[in-house]
Formats: sequence, C-alpha cells, structure tokens
Amino acid sequence: MGTVTRLFDDGFFDPETVKLLCDAYEKSCKSLHDMGQPEIVKEIIAERIIYLAKQGERDLNRLCAGALTALGKRALES
Repeated sequence: MGTVTRLFDDGFFDPETVKLLCDAYEKSCKSLHDMGQPEIVKEIIAERIIYLAKQGERDLNRLCAGALTALGKRALES
C-alpha cells in the first residue's frame, strides 16, 4: 500500500472501513488510466475519500465518484 493510503489508517476508521477506503482509492486511480498524474492528484483523491467517509459514506462507487468529481472527472461506470 502506498504512502497516500496510509492517510486512511489514522485511527478514525475501523479496519473494515480502511479496506473499503483503500479499495475506493485504487478504483479511483485506475479510472484515471494511470496517465502519470502527479502525486498531488492522488492526495486529492485520498483526501476526498476520507472526507466522504467521515460524512458516513460507505458505498464504494459513491466514494469513487465523489473523489473523481473533486478532480472534475466523471466516475467511470464499471
């Protein structure tokens, strides 16, 4: 797991939720088709996922969509 995903394991979330957040992060990053985004883009994705999760969101697809919306991207349906 990368350094960005360590943000998810800050003690605020239980282990099951941390796994969900990591899965949402990975799915969001993959939907960008690895076009060499700078690290800040990945940080924005992670921070947005954390924000949504702290608001109570636990749906993988909504977490991804919300993270990508923060970048001005539409989440890919899969």
